[in-house]
Order: sequence, then C-alpha cells, then structure tokens
Amino acid sequence: MKITDVRVKLVESDSRLRGVATITFDDAFVVHDIRIIEGENGIFVAMPSKKTPNGTFRDIAHPIHGDMRKLIEEAIVKAFEDVKNNPPQE
Repeated sequence: MKITDVRVKLVESDSRLRGVATITFDDAFVVHDIRIIEGENGIFVAMPSKKTPNGTFRDIAHPIHGDMRKLIEEAIVKAFEDVKNNPPQE
C-alpha cells in the first residue's frame, strides 16, 4: 500500500492542535481528520477518533503495525512542515 496524496490544513488556535491532514492510499482509499498536535516532544499525529458513551476516545481508523504508523506519521509531518514553511498563496 502506497501513500499517494497527503493534504494538510493549518489550524490557528490556542490549543495544541496545529493542523488537520487527509491521506490517500493507492489513489483509492482516503482517511480524513488526522490531527497534527504539538506535544512536549514535538509534533505528533493523532488518528481520527470518536467519543464513546463512557467519555473515552476510540480510534476510528489506525495502522495495525508500527511500520505503517511510522510511514503515515513521517508523510504527514513532512507535508505539515512543507505547508507551514510555504503557506499557499491566496
């Protein structure tokens, strides 16, 4: 499975949220609402999730193994840095 597209929208807020990403695999499957968060140790990626009735959050979509998670995180962080350093012209 190859990542064929990554899109990042920057978010300006007082929270730790810095952006939201959409990633496409094999030009055939897309995952929206991947959050880009600034943590104590730098930027990290949080998979889309929903709140359960007991108040906890559960991922809606996520990689099964570490290699895929690393591939996704690296692609999204790179796209985030690219957009942050070269904002789109309006």
